[in-house]
Amino acid sequence: MAEPGSRKLENRACSPSAAAMAPQQLFRALVSAQWVAEALRAPRAGPPLQLLDASWYLPEMGRDARREFEERHIPGAAFFDLDQCSDRTSPYDHMMPSEAHFAEYVGHLGVGAATHVVVYDASEQGLYTAPRVWWMFRAFGHRAVSLLDGGLRHWQHLGLPLGSGKSHPVPAEFRAKLDPAFIKTFEDIKENLESRSFQVVDVRAAGCFWGTEPEAREGIEPGHIPGTVNIPFTDFLTKEGLEKSPEEIHRLFQEKNVDLSRPLVATCGSGVTACHVALGAYLCGKPNVPIYDGSWVEWYMRARPEEIISEGRGKTL
Repeated sequence: MAEPGSRKLENRACSPSAAAMAPQQLFRALVSAQWVAEALRAPRAGPPLQLLDASWYLPEMGRDARREFEERHIPGAAFFDLDQCSDRTSPYDHMMPSEAHFAEYVGHLGVGAATHVVVYDASEQGLYTAPRVWWMFRAFGHRAVSLLDGGLRHWQHLGLPLGSGKSHPVPAEFRAKLDPAFIKTFEDIKENLESRSFQVVDVRAAGCFWGTEPEAREGIEPGHIPGTVNIPFTDFLTKEGLEKSPEEIHRLFQEKNVDLSRPLVATCGSGVTACHVALGAYLCGKPNVPIYDGSWVEWYMRARPEEIISEGRGKTL
């Protein structure tokens, strides 16, 4: 096992200036499929490991994430349901659950205070929804969380073992304490239209951002928040589905005139894929990037027509 020592810390910094932004040591954000396979084959002393499959798909994709999990998953993994572990009372998708809800939910998945959580998903992209769960754990105070680089796609590409059936994790006790600095609200984003106190990156596809392609959600027109920068989340990934290097990610931010030394917020459709920005910035030494939790769905529903930038229909009263 070549990575256990580095399992504990994420030491890669993409530039001296980026490293200076985060002098504290950061827990390793990415672990390789080879490392996970070895950890499952020959467990060693140290924090217990719990794998979580956080797959989720838009309805029009016609995929049933839970059924697919029961058909094939990494041995020992439990299924993390993004729809269930959210604020079910909100009119907006995937809003953050309460501390009590999150603690109870992940505790039933076998996650305790000392657990090293490794999150993945089964998307074609390599990583799609898993970074949201990585970010949620960190927002709720659990720093020992990593992502499986390349997800199930890369795991299968390497021919590594698979399991099937329902999971039966041993329940654990988890305590959650939400750090409000991880979340931005509609009011925060609205105030920022004038103050420009932070940069906002939107990771939706370019057509949705510019308003030339339809939104996936019924009743929501495409477009974007004034002043936002578009970096589709797939730009953070290689064609093989692996995360790009910190150097490549830093250049990506630079090309889009995103200054990592300044405050940064991420948004998307419903606050899920926005977490790719948080991950990319983290790998460049900038941890704790907040997410606009309501994202485009909330913004479109609540903003005035002039606060919707679109080459398409936009919004009318």
